[in-house]
Amino acid sequence: MSDVEEWSFPEDLQPDSDDVSFDLDAALDAVVNVRAEIPEDAFTASILGTERVGNGVVIREDGTVLTIGYLITEAETIWLTTNDGNVVAGHPLAYDQATGFGLIQPLGKLGAPMLEFGNAQACQTGDDVFFLGQGGRQHALKAKLIDKREFAGYWEYVLDEALFIAPAHPQWGGAALVGHDGRLLGIGSLLVQEAVDGEAVQGNMVVPIDLLKPILQSMLTTGRPGTPPRPWLGMYTTESGKNLVVGGVAEHGPAAKAGIKQGDLVLEVAGHRTSSLAQLFRTAWQTGPAGTTIPLTIAREGDVLRFEIKSADRNDFLKKPRLH
Repeated sequence: MSDVEEWSFPEDLQPDSDDVSFDLDAALDAVVNVRAEIPEDAFTASILGTERVGNGVVIREDGTVLTIGYLITEAETIWLTTNDGNVVAGHPLAYDQATGFGLIQPLGKLGAPMLEFGNAQACQTGDDVFFLGQGGRQHALKAKLIDKREFAGYWEYVLDEALFIAPAHPQWGGAALVGHDGRLLGIGSLLVQEAVDGEAVQGNMVVPIDLLKPILQSMLTTGRPGTPPRPWLGMYTTESGKNLVVGGVAEHGPAAKAGIKQGDLVLEVAGHRTSSLAQLFRTAWQTGPAGTTIPLTIAREGDVLRFEIKSADRNDFLKKPRLH
């Protein structure tokens, strides 16, 4: 459970009920603490750890909690804690690899209010926003939306338009971004460096809630987003200047099996020259569904090598939640 006495934002950075047009206390109480335990032999344990702590937000009257998916991937045990100290076990209901959203089903009555969805697309750069972590007003932050732009992550992840806010929340994972009307705009995902007035500052990347709306019903009923799984390479690639460098490969993953090595430079995917992470991933995804063989041209120690990577569904490598 989070202890609000351990830390708090300065008073001038905390939202005040007198300065907002919505029920601030209700919005704060909709955010819960998420604590997950993952088996040591889980596929993501070495990267994301076996004990993960963050936030989630109640989005339905039945208590369904929305969070960022990496908190609950392969979770064996989940505990949800409300601001009034109620502790309830949870079940990892769904995780969408494409958006990064995760859903948790409480296995008891949370007794927390829900947040209604807002419209992230309608937000404008410069808008005042509020980033809410579990723990009440002390863990709530007044911030600004400083950018809306494409985001690509080395783990084969692309958002066409992510939200970027500053200043940064130190417990960003699964935190709730709300607008001036108190409606949910997105879920906190990452700590990033942003440029504000010519200076580098820490901020957060937030996944827009709009991406959840078309897939929510399928996630609730099937645990999947209802779209074919994308081909996964298992290749952790980063941008270094104008080069795309393989920083590592997933053990026993498709790229590792094909012979891709750390330090390789990616030149082409499926015959197309690549110059950015987003282009690399989109080109791979456009070749077909998971299981499609994807040609890759690599530069290694002065040689140009060509590989055929038999892609996979990343979900097949993950431990599935136990039914309660």
